[in-house]
Amino acid sequence: MIKKRSVDIAGHRTSVSIEAPFWDALRDIASHRKTSVNDLIAAIDAKRDGNLSSAIRVFVLRELQKRN
Repeated sequence: MIKKRSVDIAGHRTSVSIEAPFWDALRDIASHRKTSVNDLIAAIDAKRDGNLSSAIRVFVLRELQKRN
């Protein structure tokens, strides 16, 4: 199921739609890094080339691959 959430990026409010397991993983990654989900999304946004939702999914996938 896709969940839509609002986040602040560079002083602007935007919404991001990704599946619930990706939100869960993103919260876990942020917690491990001792940062907020919002700050983590802002960092992902600063480095992305395409769509933010896709960039978040790819980021989560890569982070989880590093753990294995």
